[in-house]
Amino acid sequence: MSEGGKGSSLAFGQVVIGPPGSGKTTYCHGMQEFMGRIGRKVTVVNLDPANEAMPYQCAVDIAELITLPDVMENLKLGPNGGLIYCMEYLEANFDWLQEKLAAFGGHYYLFDCPGQVELYTHHDALKNVFAQLAKWNFRLAAVHLVDSHYCTDPGKFISVLCTSLSTMLHVELPHVNVLSKMDLIEQYGKLAFNLDYYTEVLDLSYLVDHLASDPFFRNYRRLNEKLVEVIEDYSLVSFVPLNVQDKESMRQVMQAVDKANGYSFGDQEHRSLEALMSAAVGADFHFTSTLAVQEKYVQSQDKAVKEEVMDL
Repeated sequence: MSEGGKGSSLAFGQVVIGPPGSGKTTYCHGMQEFMGRIGRKVTVVNLDPANEAMPYQCAVDIAELITLPDVMENLKLGPNGGLIYCMEYLEANFDWLQEKLAAFGGHYYLFDCPGQVELYTHHDALKNVFAQLAKWNFRLAAVHLVDSHYCTDPGKFISVLCTSLSTMLHVELPHVNVLSKMDLIEQYGKLAFNLDYYTEVLDLSYLVDHLASDPFFRNYRRLNEKLVEVIEDYSLVSFVPLNVQDKESMRQVMQAVDKANGYSFGDQEHRSLEALMSAAVGADFHFTSTLAVQEKYVQSQDKAVKEEVMDL
């Protein structure tokens, strides 16, 4: 894995990003186990200096270089300022990261990243780290996790769309946006529209109209219309639903990421015709990936309605 990478082989992987509590560490753990069972050699790299309890097998840990508690104590910084300092320190010590990664040649990499949103929308340290990895012949895709409960609140969902778009433009990597914790979505209330409305980010004018029914948001209709206009003008944001406990859901997310970072088109593992075709399709793939989750959601709603009728 030499600088410039002329003689080094390609390395594939994912940088797992997203706000705090979106399930990044759980995703890395689940994906490590899932890929291990299909025969991939997976290396998990923890780039979150605040991550102390890691359920997965961590091969490279930024804590060996720097930790957030040490920075906060010694430099008298808060958690946000401390995280930014840690990422800048990592950027200044590329040689440490390169040496650690060189021990795992031929592996598939999962980079568990910090949860501070500003690192992906404004600050350049992590973006520069990803760019340096690209120079070392890493072919990476950004997996941006978003908690699915935001779908139940139209205002929050528009905010998530803006954040996702800003992240995609700033990070400058092939991007797969993921709605995590789909198995818990019904706990937060009924969706205003079908699930595919949120995963495919369809006509958002309906969302603005739904927001206008709230007296508070009615005063900000013009602002919401402009935000929606920006999102639709770029037409970049869509989501893949994920339930980490469901093998089929994990497989669909893995295939979307493999297509994004180019792993599907290499010769790293034996691939059946079905796997190749699933990586080549577009809208059909997203339809099938949402169908199973949507059916479960509808069935749970029907069950709740029947119970209410029986109570009457």
